[in-house]
Amino acid sequence: MDILRIATAGSVDDGKSTLIGRLLYETKSITKDKIEALETASKRKGLDFTDLSLLTDGLIAEREQGITIDVAHIYFSTPKRKYIIADTPGHFEYTRNMVTGASNTKVSMILVDARNGVLEQTFRHFFIASMLRIPKVIVCINKMDLVGYSEARFNEIKTEIEGIVAKFSFEGQEVNFIPMSSLYGQNISIRSTEMPWFTGGSLLENLETFNPNTLAYEAGKFDRFPVQFVVRPKTEEFHDYRGYAGKIASGTFAVGETVTVLPTGQTSTIASIEKFTDKVASAGAKESVVITLETDVDVSRGNMLVKTDHQPAQLKEIKARICWMDSQALVAGKNYILQHGINDSKAKLVSINNKIDAVKQETIDQVSELKLNEIGEVTIKTAKPIFADKYADNPANGAFILTDEFSNSTVGVGFVL
Repeated sequence: MDILRIATAGSVDDGKSTLIGRLLYETKSITKDKIEALETASKRKGLDFTDLSLLTDGLIAEREQGITIDVAHIYFSTPKRKYIIADTPGHFEYTRNMVTGASNTKVSMILVDARNGVLEQTFRHFFIASMLRIPKVIVCINKMDLVGYSEARFNEIKTEIEGIVAKFSFEGQEVNFIPMSSLYGQNISIRSTEMPWFTGGSLLENLETFNPNTLAYEAGKFDRFPVQFVVRPKTEEFHDYRGYAGKIASGTFAVGETVTVLPTGQTSTIASIEKFTDKVASAGAKESVVITLETDVDVSRGNMLVKTDHQPAQLKEIKARICWMDSQALVAGKNYILQHGINDSKAKLVSINNKIDAVKQETIDQVSELKLNEIGEVTIKTAKPIFADKYADNPANGAFILTDEFSNSTVGVGFVL
C-alpha cells in the first residue's frame, strides 16, 4: 500500500486542525477512548460539540490560543492507501516551519476561510507550494456553513485564487477547488448534501484518486545514486566483495547499465543490484539497495553514481532561491557549511540578488540582507564541487541546507536555480 504525504497550510483560524481531526474521525482512525477524551475536553471548554482540532493541537500553548504553532505529523489510512499529513502553522513568523514541513509532500491543502476570502498568507502559501514543486494543490474553501453554503461566494474566492495560480503555478501542477465545512463534515469524506451545486469530488475522493507517479520526472535523465556506505565484509567467503550502499535519490538503475562515478569521472557497468537478501534486475527512486560494479573503480562515501549519458553539473558557484531560517539576518560575505545530500562543503555567500515578496507578487532588487522567514535569490561559492540538478528539473537532487559553521544550527534551506 503506497503512502501519500500531504501538507496543510492556511491563515490563523481557517480550520486546519479541525479539518484534519474530521478526516481522522470519518476514516475511523481514532480509538473509542480518544473520542471520549475529546468529548470530555470539549465540554470542559464549554463547547456544545466535539472539538476535533484537539487531536492535532497537542501543545498546551496551541490549545490555549486555538492556533497551530509547531509542525505536527498525523497518520491515518483508508483501504486504498496510507497518509501522512504535516499540519503546518499559518503565521508568517512560522514560514520556515511551513517550508520544511511541506518539503517532502506530494499534495498541499491550502485552506481559505469563506468569510474572509483570500488573505496575505494565501499568496504566500501557494507561492511556497509552487517553489517546492508540489504537484497537486487542493484549495479547501472552508467554513461554507458560515456563508450559507453560497455558490456565488465560492466562485468569487475561486476566481481570485485562479489569478494567483496563473502567476505562480508551474506546468503540470494540478489545482483543485473544494467548498467544505470541516466542522459539519461537508465534502470531507463524502459529498456534501448542503452544496448540490458542487459537482466535484469530496476531499477524500481527491486524495484517493491522485496518482503522483504520473508526474514523475523523465526517466533516464535524472538517475542519481549517492553512495552512503562501502560494503566490505570481513569474511573468507566474501573477501573480494565490494558493494555500494545507499538510497536511490531519483530515476532507475538496472543491471548491465553503464554508470559514471562522480567526482572522479570513472565509468563501469552495474554487475548486480541487491535489495535485502535478494538480487533484483532494477531498482528505482527511494529504494535502498547495494550496487556492485563489474570493475574495481575507486568509489567512497559521498560519491555519486549517475548514468553516463546524463550527468549533473559539478557546481562550485550556485545560484539558488533560499528561505532564511535564522534570527540573525543573512548578509553577503559570510561563510557557512552547505549540506547537499550526504556531502558538505564550506561555502561563502557571495551576493543577495533579490528578495521575493509573494504577497505583492513582485521581486525586490538591491537588498542588503534576508531576515528570518524571508525568501530571496542568492549566489553561493563552494570550496568543492556539488553534483546538483536544478530543483525545478529534479527536486530530489536540487535542494540543500546551510548550517552555521560555529553553532551547527540550520540557518537556511536552498533550491538550485
